[in-house]
Formats: sequence, C-alpha cells, structure tokens
Amino acid sequence: MNTNYFLIDYFNESPSIIQVAWSISVVFFIIIIPLILYLKFLRGHLRKKERVTAELENDYESSLINYLYSGNEEEEISAEQQVIINQLKECIKDPFRRKILIGVLLKLKNEISGEIAESIHKLYFHTGLVNFALSRLKHEKWFVIAKGIRELKQFHVKEAHDEVIVHINHPRREVRKEMQLYMVNLFYFEGLDFLDVLETPLSEWDQIQLLEVLQRMENQNISNIKSWLNSSNDSVIIFALKLAKIYNQFEAKDELINLLHHINKKIRLESIHVLSYLNALEAKEILKNNIEERSPEEQIAFFKMMEDLYEQTDESFVVKYIHHEIFEIKVSTLKILKVLNRERFNLLKFESSEPKFLRIVNFIENN
Repeated sequence: MNTNYFLIDYFNESPSIIQVAWSISVVFFIIIIPLILYLKFLRGHLRKKERVTAELENDYESSLINYLYSGNEEEEISAEQQVIINQLKECIKDPFRRKILIGVLLKLKNEISGEIAESIHKLYFHTGLVNFALSRLKHEKWFVIAKGIRELKQFHVKEAHDEVIVHINHPRREVRKEMQLYMVNLFYFEGLDFLDVLETPLSEWDQIQLLEVLQRMENQNISNIKSWLNSSNDSVIIFALKLAKIYNQFEAKDELINLLHHINKKIRLESIHVLSYLNALEAKEILKNNIEERSPEEQIAFFKMMEDLYEQTDESFVVKYIHHEIFEIKVSTLKILKVLNRERFNLLKFESSEPKFLRIVNFIENN
C-alpha cells in the first residue's frame, strides 16, 4: 500500500510534462497489449489456413489425377470418375474449398494439353463450377463480375458468350477489359465483333493487350475492318488503324483515305502513317492539294510519307518547301530533292548564304 501511495504522490508532485508522458505510456500499453494478442491469434489463424490449404490442394490433386486416369474409351464418364465428380460437388458448396479446387484445376490445365486438358474442361462443367462463375456475371459488385468473366476465359467456356457480351459497355473499365480479353482469347479475330457496338473508350493499354493476344495466334486471318474504320467511337478507329498497319489491310484503302478528313486530328495523323506504310500513292496526291491547311504534325507526317512515295513529277512541289520554317519538313524535302535532282540539290550551296541551311544541306549531302 505504501508503495502505491508513494507512486501516486510521486505522480501528483511531478511536473506536468512528466504526468503527460506517463499518461501517454499507460494509454499505449493498454492499446499495444490487445494488438499483440490479436496479431498472435492472426498469425496462428493464417498458419492454420495455409496448412489446411496445402492439405486440400494435395487431396484435390490426387483426386484429379485419379479422375484423369480412371476414364475409358467406352464411356464418356466411368463409374470411378462419377464417384470423384460427386465428391467434388459436395466440396464446392464451401466457397473456401471451391476457390482452392479452381486454383488446382487451373494449375493442372496450364501444365497439360490435348485430351487431358479437354477432360479438365469437361470436369469444370460436370462438377457445376461453371454455374458459380455464371452466377457472378449477375452480381451487383463490379469486381465479382470481372472475376467471373476471367474464370470463364481461363477455362475457355465459349458457351458463356451471350452472358459475357452484355457487359460490353459496363461503367467499370476493369469489367470491360475482362470482357474484351474473353472475346479475343476464345474467339480470336471473330471476337473483335464487339467493336461494332462498343460505345465506351478503348484505352491504349486495352489496345496493347488485345494486339498482344491476337499476335500470339497461329491463325492470322483477320476480319474485315472497314466497319471499324467508319465507327463513331474514335478509340475503335484508332485500334482499327493499328490493325490495318499490322495486318497490311490494303483492301481498306478507301476507308483509310476518307479518314484523312476526319474531325479528330489524331485519327488524321495516324491515317497518314498507315497510308504511308501501305504505299498509297492516292493519299499523297490528296494531301498535296491541301497540305497548307493541315496541322504542323500532319505536314511533318506527310513529308515523311513523301520520302518513300516521291515521283519525278514531285520536284517542283518539293522545292517550294526546302526553306520551310519547320525543321523536319526542311530536312525531308532536301532528302527528296537530293534523289530527284542531284544537280539542283548541289546548286543550293551556292544559292544560299544562310549558315544553318547550309549545314543541313552539307549533312544531307554526306549521309
């Protein structure tokens, strides 16, 4: 008791700063002790969960291997396989066990191919796992819908096409991305038909991902892109222009030329690049007629095009721009003139006294 009275008196007689420090220390002590106990409990819970997960994974892997090797050619599903299917149906009623089983199936599916992979695909249907994925597509939370579409893509469930495509203009970009990847991964170029009705923007990252999937495919027979070049969605047109360049869509030349007059400058600029890549001489003549009315970026792109598509008759046109204020245009026209008329190009050194211009001429002459 004396000790307690001594501590109380010591606290009361201490300066205010000491009293505040002791009070804070006590509060922290009261907070930290429960936290330590909670973290200890959490660590134990996580270790138990890891142990249970590892055990279930081993059990499911064993069951799946038995399933794959207990089939026969006489029956679609053997008696032994049906027993395993019934056991798995009971397991997937628990969300935790269902998640683990899906993970094991995906792991196994990615490691094998051919008939065995097809057996995994059928098992996904026989166990009813596909129904859980389909039910997610009607969920009110966007991330649940995205997970459902991703799972259907991973198991190549083409039968879900109609349920997935309804999310084409979903407010969340993540859902739209999963829908787009589902369509292209499962239906290849035909899957790009969603572009016909896409109203939301197709981001640059989305376009990169779609192109990456398409370029990995063995079948490179692309669909007709003309409708996408006429789309009211500017991002769809930009994507179609990339397709036109990658897959040499010269048959869409007329649609590409029409885009030279599009209201969106970025589309006009990309159209010049694609037409230049496709060596479309008609586009060069159209651009020559109104090049002065176009933006500096378009003018630069046009003269870069002319470096590959020049003709002897272009000499008089090119000469008018060799002193252009834009450096890139000046360089392009001088390069073209050097090829079209070397004698006239050489005379430029004597006709001009401007140091900067002469340095450019000398550089082009020696390169």
